Amino acid sequence: MMLTSKGHVQRVAALILLLNMVILLCAGPAAQAKGEYLSPLDVVADSAGKTLYVAEATAGQVAVLDVETQKVTKTISVPAGPTGLALAPDGTKLYVTGNGPNGRVFVVNIETGKVTAKFRAGYKPNAPVVSPDGKTLYVCNKFNDNVSVLDSTSGKELAKIALVREPVAAAITADGKTLFVANHLPAGATDGDYAAAEVSVIDTASKRVSSIKLPNGSASLHDIVIAPDGKHAYVTHILARYQLPTTQLERGWMNTNALTVIDVPNKKLLNTVLLDDVDLGAANPWGVACTADGKYICVTTAGTHELSVIDRAMLHDKIDRAGKGEKVSDATSSADDVPNDLSFLVTLKRRLKLTGNGPRGLAVIGTKAYIAEYFSDSLGVVDIDPEIRPKAESLELGTKTPVTTIRQGEIFFHDATLCFQKWQSCSSCHPGEARTHALNWDLMNDGLGNPKNTKSLLLAHKTPPAMGLGVRANAEAAVRAGIRHIQFAVRPEEDAVAIDEYLKSLKPIPSPYLVKGKLSKSAKRGRKVFETAGCASCHTGELYTDMERHDLGIGKWLDEGQSFDTPTLIEAWRTGPYLYDGRAATIEDMLKKHNLDDKHGQTADLTDKQTRDLAVFVLSL
Repeated sequence: MMLTSKGHVQRVAALILLLNMVILLCAGPAAQAKGEYLSPLDVVADSAGKTLYVAEATAGQVAVLDVETQKVTKTISVPAGPTGLALAPDGTKLYVTGNGPNGRVFVVNIETGKVTAKFRAGYKPNAPVVSPDGKTLYVCNKFNDNVSVLDSTSGKELAKIALVREPVAAAITADGKTLFVANHLPAGATDGDYAAAEVSVIDTASKRVSSIKLPNGSASLHDIVIAPDGKHAYVTHILARYQLPTTQLERGWMNTNALTVIDVPNKKLLNTVLLDDVDLGAANPWGVACTADGKYICVTTAGTHELSVIDRAMLHDKIDRAGKGEKVSDATSSADDVPNDLSFLVTLKRRLKLTGNGPRGLAVIGTKAYIAEYFSDSLGVVDIDPEIRPKAESLELGTKTPVTTIRQGEIFFHDATLCFQKWQSCSSCHPGEARTHALNWDLMNDGLGNPKNTKSLLLAHKTPPAMGLGVRANAEAAVRAGIRHIQFAVRPEEDAVAIDEYLKSLKPIPSPYLVKGKLSKSAKRGRKVFETAGCASCHTGELYTDMERHDLGIGKWLDEGQSFDTPTLIEAWRTGPYLYDGRAATIEDMLKKHNLDDKHGQTADLTDKQTRDLAVFVLSL
């Protein structure tokens, strides 16, 4: 038996303590894995304005930042990538939505920083909103096209409210009676005179839903906020001029970038203003917030890495005067002129350059805006006080990770500074990890006057040729043509290579039509119909395409008699509308209404049940 002196024990204990301190110091406050990006996308502030919570999407954690020291004090790990944050009104709990097909809401105890409960939600839950009384939690389920209404204490589902398409942002009135929800994309056929995303308005008592239709071409809605006085709500989105041929970019010829103003008490559209300037785009508007005093509206523009600050009183005065028929600018003498006036905000708006890359969500404390900078793994800070010369800075949220070719390609894909006059990025038409915004465009690659629906770029490099008519030999050629003819830019070859690598890295995600990850009974029946109806003769192989062109008799006008490339059916559930010009709102419409001569599979004689089963199978891929 070995005896140990008291002094020796104390020295060993001190050594152990020292080692633990070294380990903690080396690890830092962030539990960031080596080579892992943080990708901050949302930020909320506590009521005292002393603490910020930052959702770090790809790191699977929430960073807690002390406002005074501007340092991350700790991180809170969550089991799935966080997609949104909401603080309880009493400040004791933080609700964190977690990504995935079987999404969850993680309830974090603010005092301990521990996850104390997990609530069931839908597919890719995001944009959590807590009712003013703290009793109810609303969660947007993006890929279920609905909102879950949960008891904020038990997590019990009280209701599920169907919406339009991909709800991504929500805001509730101070009395808790009305929830405004921004739907990300247009729904329905897009070959007509009008196609736009909508804002859904939910009566929280009756659960009834009404709709506010946005201007034609509105897509890629990202955020919504209600002003402190409760009179107006503001929605960020792109306003696409999709009915024009893509012959130029000047003066917002293709994509403009907008803020829609909603009359909250009357639940109606007031007007839409453009965030761009006459010769300089403000691409990819994302987060929006008001200062607590209601003086300013702050909007992040993710594509140009800026913060636009708008004088709210002056904005509404000018909108009101235009509505009365007063000439308020060289281009505006009526309310109808406002959405087309690139000079409307000239004297009302300041564009503040940020130092980080990819600004998304934001929070405002006093006159300071704090912005989640997605691609630089930082939190932007800038004082918006007009009496102070703005000087933005970026606070590092963790260890800098070297930028891989894939990550650089993702950055380029979302970066409008690569584009002539910064009007748009690749993601302007291909949001949601290079998918589709559902609108048609008349590109110059196959003639003038024959618009095509925007295709998802998922698997594009594996399924040549590219474009609806297959006019590009492969996706590599399409990427380079897009830089030249859509961005109107000349870029180094390595930029295109990086974008290629990013697109090739994208993976399909599971369909919401699957049941526990497998085909439903209906889909299994539909798989048999898929074979007997001849669908598999063209949609063959693991990617469901023979990569050939076929004349299916669907071409109209200048495209009559044309042969179209066979698209992959992977992720067909999120690529609507269907057919080359978006004329079919649903797969069932395509099968029943737009295939009467059976050139697109032998479907004319299918029963309604067989048609539904076939559609469910395709939507399950």
